[in-house]
Amino acid sequence: MDKSWMHSDRRSKAYEFGVEAFLNFAVENLLTTTHIRCPCVKCVNLKLFGVGIIRDHVYFNGIDQSYKNWTFHGEPWVATTNASRNIEEDDGHSRYSFVSEEIDMDDNDFGDFGSDPYEFANVIGDGDQPVYPGCRKYTKLSALVKLYNLKAKHGMSDVCFTELLILQGDLLPEGNTIPTSMYEAKKTLCALGLSYEKMHACPNDCILYRKEYEDSTNCPTSGISRWKEGKDSILKEGVPAKVVWYFPPIPRFKRMFQSHETAKSLTWHAVRKSIDSQMSHPADSPS
Repeated sequence: MDKSWMHSDRRSKAYEFGVEAFLNFAVENLLTTTHIRCPCVKCVNLKLFGVGIIRDHVYFNGIDQSYKNWTFHGEPWVATTNASRNIEEDDGHSRYSFVSEEIDMDDNDFGDFGSDPYEFANVIGDGDQPVYPGCRKYTKLSALVKLYNLKAKHGMSDVCFTELLILQGDLLPEGNTIPTSMYEAKKTLCALGLSYEKMHACPNDCILYRKEYEDSTNCPTSGISRWKEGKDSILKEGVPAKVVWYFPPIPRFKRMFQSHETAKSLTWHAVRKSIDSQMSHPADSPS
């Protein structure tokens, strides 16, 4: 599909036709008109809206021109050389173990991005890219993770962090890969997160408001209202009294099995052969 319109003037006919072609493509592939990721420069595929709102956003804010492969809107994921490789291990430790050690990301910042394990593999490609030509100590990803950890640790504002990134870029040699804004940093780091679902629940833990109870306003067991009661004893309709977080396991399994070394450890209990007359734990746990 021709995507040259993404770089056209937003007032041009080419842009107008391109937006409609994009929306039609998304609807045909996703089979929905109400839950589509918005690719504008402010939402960067982190928020879901209906077709009408997305159309307005793409006109008012502009489309994210770096979104070249429309994976969130029906196009097949295309693996890059770096991303298609398994995440190997060095010296018994993950090459990217610094991610879990250093980063302290806020789920509110990054939404449910990263539910697709291929997005995670794609961003890991930045782990092989030096922060500037010739640098051996830091890669683009490791440097950004450490910088973001400082932001989270010391309560740095987004504006301050953006200025820090700009300063770092000026201090480092020409050709460095440090992002120049918080927006670009988020796009790189958001794929490191994993999705979760928020579900309304009865305050007495009787039910979850899903499936047959999705449209209920009162618990069928205890009769308690689904909505929160204010200080004036008036129910705040639309504000749930209790919310639980559900972490889908499948995306997490997919991510863990992306590494040969991790997959080997995960299947150890099943494939490890016992030695006669010797008992080991936990492979021989039934014994």
